[in-house]
Amino acid sequence: MLSETFVAKKLFRLVRVREGYRNDYDENNDGPRGASMKSEKKGRCILYRAILCVVLFAAGGCASWSHEEYRDPNMDMGSVYTVAVMPFVNLSRDQLASDRVRDVFMTMLLADGRVYVVPSGEVARQVSMAGIANPFSPTTDDVIKLGKLLKAQGVITGVIREYGEVKAGSATANVVSLSAQLTEVDTGKVVSSVASTKGGIGLIERLFGGGGEPMNTVTEKAIKDVIGKLLH
Repeated sequence: MLSETFVAKKLFRLVRVREGYRNDYDENNDGPRGASMKSEKKGRCILYRAILCVVLFAAGGCASWSHEEYRDPNMDMGSVYTVAVMPFVNLSRDQLASDRVRDVFMTMLLADGRVYVVPSGEVARQVSMAGIANPFSPTTDDVIKLGKLLKAQGVITGVIREYGEVKAGSATANVVSLSAQLTEVDTGKVVSSVASTKGGIGLIERLFGGGGEPMNTVTEKAIKDVIGKLLH
């Protein structure tokens, strides 16, 4: 996929080339016709520059995502080597988003190699044995109790804020927005909290249409970003 910066540069060069061409042409035209051509050139230049400004503004607006991140400065992430990932709260319209995102999250977290991830089946079994009423949003006591049962140093909870296809006019694209928190089992304190949003309708989709990147690709990008910041 072409980048928005690439398209903006091409449009800028197009404006410069057309201005240069018309400047060379008008130098050889004097009199009323030459004056008319110069007036026309000025009007076109203003139009081209206005279009360019709109494009650059759209590119900046589409590329600017909010960065939400918290990390306990006194926490040594090296002391966390086993984690349990709880079911994610799903605020999206896709009823299966929680299971899908959690599965990819656990796989990528395990592949990252910095921590061992307790299997989801074992987490579910211990949640039932511990009598945790709401595994999506466990209390501090629940986290401490579950962490000790699983012999884990950290418990990860998450929220899926958006998952699926978004539309703007004729343009469509996939978007994933999620946040995750890492709670230390010994203290029950949140030591890291991050969020990420990937995908959405960018400049290319607005100008030329298209469906953007596949859902799986967007999901992996968002999760990779979250994992990188969560355990940093």
